Amino acid sequence: MTTRLKVACVGAGYFSQFHYGSWSRIDRVELVGSCNRDIEKARATGLPAYGDLATMLEDKRPDILDIILPPVAHADAIRTALGAGVKTLICQKPFCLDRAEAQEMTALAAARGVRIVVHENFRFQPWYRALKTALDAEILGDLHQLTFRLRPGDGQGSDAYLDRQPYFQQMPRFLVHETAVHWIDTFRFLLGDPIAVYADLRRLNPHIAGEDAGYVMLDFPKGVRALFDGNRHLDHAADNHRRTMGEALIEGSDGTIRLLGDGSLWQRPFGTELETCLLPPDCWDGFGGDCVHALQKHVVSGLLDGSPMENLAEDYLRVIDIEEAIYTSAETGQKILLEPH
Repeated sequence: MTTRLKVACVGAGYFSQFHYGSWSRIDRVELVGSCNRDIEKARATGLPAYGDLATMLEDKRPDILDIILPPVAHADAIRTALGAGVKTLICQKPFCLDRAEAQEMTALAAARGVRIVVHENFRFQPWYRALKTALDAEILGDLHQLTFRLRPGDGQGSDAYLDRQPYFQQMPRFLVHETAVHWIDTFRFLLGDPIAVYADLRRLNPHIAGEDAGYVMLDFPKGVRALFDGNRHLDHAADNHRRTMGEALIEGSDGTIRLLGDGSLWQRPFGTELETCLLPPDCWDGFGGDCVHALQKHVVSGLLDGSPMENLAEDYLRVIDIEEAIYTSAETGQKILLEPH
């Protein structure tokens, strides 16, 4: 059995640094190449550099292709990888341009026995893994609701997002499609599949194309609700606003759990003022509690150890369906019931 996986990456933009850095820290991985249409950015990774994806795949024959590109480029990269015989693809989110394209790519891959993992990494943040453990242990009793308040404070003015991901400004669907989708997936990880959604979205910054603030409420079985309260103009108390990107409150019949901007979790039993630390503050200087690394190690373990793998494209289509229902709700002003999964 293979004990070391060859990994090639396509894309060398802002966020790719976290992918390359993570792969370099995984013992059972060998990074074999970087591809980018601006080949100088690929060369800057220190890996064998390519300006053409098909050429890199032909030369390097990787076990995994990590697609670190915007949605507009996903389908072409996937088709090229399928033609080259790559058997495992990791693809950044948002996955493809729309539901139809995502479904087409998923079906094409399945027909060739190829696995696509969507790089939806927020569910791998350490505070959500610890919260999942706490909820599974039912330490809050009967769960009532979960609220997340997105407050990254990066959305004001004409230069919003330009220093990291300038294409954010041109996205016609932004807050939900690019950002809240993280919590759609995370709420599913924590609570299961929602049964209905209601949304009220708005644009505050006139310099961008899409919405950047709003409320999304999701109904879950047994009366549980989740509220995503997003506003990219406002901030929260944190030394690094991109660590958690906001704060959360989880409430049940036996108490509450708070997620703070430093990544710590605090439990308070019902009827008391005393809080217990369930998870200490995060000390990782990089992105999101090193969640990119956690996801990529998860994929390596799935391939080499046979452990169950999360975020497979077939299941992730459900996230896209929920996203579409959110936009429909915002456009119609109605709660949208979701088809059973």
